[in-house]
Amino acid sequence: MAGPASYTANQGFREQGRWIISWMVMEKLYFSRFLREEKMATRARSWRTAFLTLRDEMLTSPAPATVLLLLRDLLSQAKSISPAAPHLPSHEVASDVMLLVQLLGSLPKSVEASDVFIDICHLIYDISCRVRLDLHSTSQIAMMNFLGSVLEHFCCEDEVKRDCIGDSGIKKKTMMETLQILGHIASENGGKFSELENAQMVKLLLHIISMSHAELFLISRSSNDWGCARDFGYKVRRSETLWDVRSLALVMMGDAFSRIGATISADIWQSTLEVLRKIMDVLASKSVLVVDSVLSRYYTSLLHCLHLVLSDSRGSLTEHVAGLMASLKMFFFYGLTDKSTSDNASHKIKDCITEGSTAESEKSQRSTYRPPHLQHSDSDGSLKDVDHFRCSKARVAAIICIQDLYLVDPKTFHSQLTLILPTTDVLQPRNYQGNLMTCLLYDPVLKTRLAAAATLAAILGGPSPVYLQVAEYKESTKCGSFTSLSSALGQTLMQLHSGLLYLIQRESHSGLLTSLFKALTLLISATPYSRMPEKLLPAVILSLQTRSTEFFDAVTDQSCLAASAVSCLGAALSSSPPSSQVAEMLKEEISTGIGRNHVKLGLIATLLLYSRGTQHPSLCSEALQVLRAVIHNYPEVMSACWERVSCIVYELLKLSSSGGTSYEILLKPCKGDSGTERFVVAAIKALDELLRAVSGFKGLDDIIDDRPMDSLFVSKIPRKSTVYSAPLLGVIDGKEVFKASSISDTPGSKEWNEVIEKHLPMCLLNVAPMIRSAAIICFAGLTSSVFFSLSKDKQDFVLSSVVKAALFDEIAAVNAASCRAIGVISCFPEIPHSAEIMDQLIHAIEVNTHNALVSVRIAASWALANICDSLRYSASNLQSGKCSSGPNTNHHRASVLAECALRLTKDGDKMRANAVRALGNLSRFVCFSSTTHTDAQSCSLHCTNLYTVKGSGGFAPFKACKDCSLLNNYSTYSGCSHWLERMVQAFVSCVTTGNAKVQWNVCHALGNLFLNDTIRLQHMAWSSSVYSILLLLLRDSTNFKIRIHAAAALAVPGNRHDYGNSFSDVLQGLEHVLESLGSDQGVMPSSFQYKKTLEEQLSSTTLHVLSLASSEDYRSLKDFLIKKTSFFEVWLKSTCSSIEQTQADPPSEDTATNFERDESVSSVDELYKQRKALISDAIKSLIELYKSNNHHNIARKFEKLEGHLS
Repeated sequence: MAGPASYTANQGFREQGRWIISWMVMEKLYFSRFLREEKMATRARSWRTAFLTLRDEMLTSPAPATVLLLLRDLLSQAKSISPAAPHLPSHEVASDVMLLVQLLGSLPKSVEASDVFIDICHLIYDISCRVRLDLHSTSQIAMMNFLGSVLEHFCCEDEVKRDCIGDSGIKKKTMMETLQILGHIASENGGKFSELENAQMVKLLLHIISMSHAELFLISRSSNDWGCARDFGYKVRRSETLWDVRSLALVMMGDAFSRIGATISADIWQSTLEVLRKIMDVLASKSVLVVDSVLSRYYTSLLHCLHLVLSDSRGSLTEHVAGLMASLKMFFFYGLTDKSTSDNASHKIKDCITEGSTAESEKSQRSTYRPPHLQHSDSDGSLKDVDHFRCSKARVAAIICIQDLYLVDPKTFHSQLTLILPTTDVLQPRNYQGNLMTCLLYDPVLKTRLAAAATLAAILGGPSPVYLQVAEYKESTKCGSFTSLSSALGQTLMQLHSGLLYLIQRESHSGLLTSLFKALTLLISATPYSRMPEKLLPAVILSLQTRSTEFFDAVTDQSCLAASAVSCLGAALSSSPPSSQVAEMLKEEISTGIGRNHVKLGLIATLLLYSRGTQHPSLCSEALQVLRAVIHNYPEVMSACWERVSCIVYELLKLSSSGGTSYEILLKPCKGDSGTERFVVAAIKALDELLRAVSGFKGLDDIIDDRPMDSLFVSKIPRKSTVYSAPLLGVIDGKEVFKASSISDTPGSKEWNEVIEKHLPMCLLNVAPMIRSAAIICFAGLTSSVFFSLSKDKQDFVLSSVVKAALFDEIAAVNAASCRAIGVISCFPEIPHSAEIMDQLIHAIEVNTHNALVSVRIAASWALANICDSLRYSASNLQSGKCSSGPNTNHHRASVLAECALRLTKDGDKMRANAVRALGNLSRFVCFSSTTHTDAQSCSLHCTNLYTVKGSGGFAPFKACKDCSLLNNYSTYSGCSHWLERMVQAFVSCVTTGNAKVQWNVCHALGNLFLNDTIRLQHMAWSSSVYSILLLLLRDSTNFKIRIHAAAALAVPGNRHDYGNSFSDVLQGLEHVLESLGSDQGVMPSSFQYKKTLEEQLSSTTLHVLSLASSEDYRSLKDFLIKKTSFFEVWLKSTCSSIEQTQADPPSEDTATNFERDESVSSVDELYKQRKALISDAIKSLIELYKSNNHHNIARKFEKLEGHLS
């Protein structure tokens, strides 16, 4: 029984012991908590006592000396005050801190107060580290002002009276604490500052950076701190903490700029740039950069801050570019100039490239295992070995800054291109010749090479291609001691080609390869290969073909890289002008048979292989685009590939219509369209280009666009009447050509028949709008010979397809394409003679001019102008007797065209230019003597009944409108008198408010208007205003093309009466422009290519007007002729001398005027006689004018000149 009782007693004692122990532990914890709370309360009381005492004393407005004593008394308690901050409400702490700031702000600056300012700054820093300061906007600005005042105390003190080293330590500590306070303020607000607060912070940071810069300069002079740079040593300096201060300040500066963004003021931006520029200049003056962990952090912070400043430019960089470039160039090899790197640089480039791209993975495989506590990350500094990856951050930042400089000020940057682009053989390693290409070749860090490739692409993709067009490659032995700019640029382009091609052949990283392909594509587009070695372009093409084949044959899927290579190949094959070497290479492949060489596929065979629908869609699409480029540049060669291309396109169309393909990725829909749509469109465009090649298509030229109107020395000579809007295989001289019954072997006819039977029906029925649009635009590549060689049903298919697409398709792109095709077809010589066809084409275009989308209205207005030009051309041929029958049209049809064009003159400039051209063509042949009024709307209403849809097969056969009678005489194209007034008003409105293209079209239209024989210009009230406008354009326009058209229009009136009372103004205006032609102030550089044409046109116009003068005009020209006698004498002598060159320098086919005349010239001798007669008539008119007022001496001078001419 004792056993259980004893056990129970022992258990009770144990429980009682545990309870006693627990009670003692709890008592100790409560006692400790009590002590802590008491201690915190004591600290809080000490804080509040100190600040309440200070506030009470401030109620009496004490003197500054007393305030200093009070502050020193408070600072004596700093060790007990600052630990109390976490135990007080944050608003109370902030209020007391701002009290100190306000008191110091009220004190005058003096040496005695310096210690108080510095100690208060230390106290605020200590408090900010312990507790969050809730400062509102006003308090934040006051705090920044206080911190600035603290720093100013160092600048105001007498440096001689202080120990330099001790003062330096105080400065460093104070600056670091100031930065920490600013950082705490920024972090507490989440970086959300007002514009004023941000500006104040930036100013304070600039002050700190400037102070640290001056301090470092002082230390470096006294202790030779930079001496270690020569030996690239790695040791701790006395100024190392100052580098940390500057690094932190620059980081905070960068953060401030990233927050400010577009709100920064120009003054602050300029101040920041100047400070950074001074720091960069110091780096450049040292010639080498110190390499260690501290300095690499500092350089990275500096360059990152510079990048943020440059990327958001607020002023000019012209005066900074050269200095910054000299500094930034030093970073190309920063951290790579130690012994190991130098040894590696002497090895082969191949080793550098292959090892550099896989440095990280190979290092882990070769090195021995290290336990985690002995491993070092990339961020760990080292004083024994160079941290290449940390230094690479500085290199990347410097390269990005170079890119920023180019993007902000490319014009100034061009003079610095030779500093960062190679001029010597980049494949031969040299010591530290840093440029972007050596970074790409030698840098072991992938990010640096990516940055270099991106910067190179940015330079080649900006305005530099224009600058590089002057490049010309010369062998070094031919350059001599002086190297011209063109030769230097030629060497640069050659080295860029060598380096990029070498890298592309050997690089394996996909991201870098993509960047390299982009850079090479831009380089190819910027290179004038006609001035480079002949073998360069073929070498580029073969290299890219080889690389694309390697990607294509790779075990892993590298189709995207193959597509990038093919895209780059397309740029090479698209270079203009086409290369004869490339043409020979293609001809050789075709002559041996495409794909016959089993060892290696040729270029064409490779492209055809990639174009198959079984390939990756991106590769297939790129290959088809390249194929199109080859066909465009080398049409004679590629015409032999018709069967293969046609077969590939037909297979792709069948895949598209079936909705399936053997390549799985094609089943996935692309963004906005089906998977197959992209490359089917590319295939149709390639087929379109090949059709144009085999049928002799020469290109679409707007009747006036970009074709300068040349000298009226040949104004009495008609140009060969070629319809420029539709390319023809032969010249049309009013003859009936290309009838289907008489032509069976027309070039391109067989191919077009095949396409119309097989390809186009599938395309036009496709649900994809892009495919339908691409198919319709094929009709814009038709030539007149091919169209009229087709059978009647195929001609109807073409016409019905374009009209149906224009009227009934709901997709704007299809409407625009159909309008483009109509604009081409309407210029075929037989089309104006068919009323049925013209009615439908006009109606389709008129409907589309109402389309809401600008793109459709642009195409419709262009087609409208072409229709009017076709009618004008046919009417002119009928008038001159070149055709037996004129175009089928009537007053209703002309009314529809005129009303449509007049409405478009109130649209945008692109539509107005075409509308004015249309009105000019109509005004050339419409008879304005008729007063018959026509309702254009009724005609338009009648014509809407021409079209009926028949089942699903398309349109019913064409029918003519019964209410539109057909007239066969151009003279019956009558127009109401109010048409003429509205046309002239539209011309005046467009010429005063339109752009350059609108203005020169107005000038051309006025020339056509002046050629209308039914208009009596001398009786028109608007004629003087029109002449004044043309003279104004001729005198004041900075665009030479406008001036050429204006001068040509002024030469159109054929007799003196047409000029009316404006004759004197016209002659004097022409002479004034002719005399002042040598001064080219304000002229656009792009206009200088037309200067010679302008001089010739202006001379011929002046001769023409002068030849019409008679003795009756002397009264109005008396003073002018006497004053300008010497000018006319010198000018006519020069003109007589110039025509002697006519026989040796006959005019080209392009130098024909746009206004047809009645006579023709078949030889150079006839041309010489025409010009000579024009000058002779002008001299005779001058002789008559001078003799009529008894100026016989002057008249005899011109008689001698006439005798010399004869």
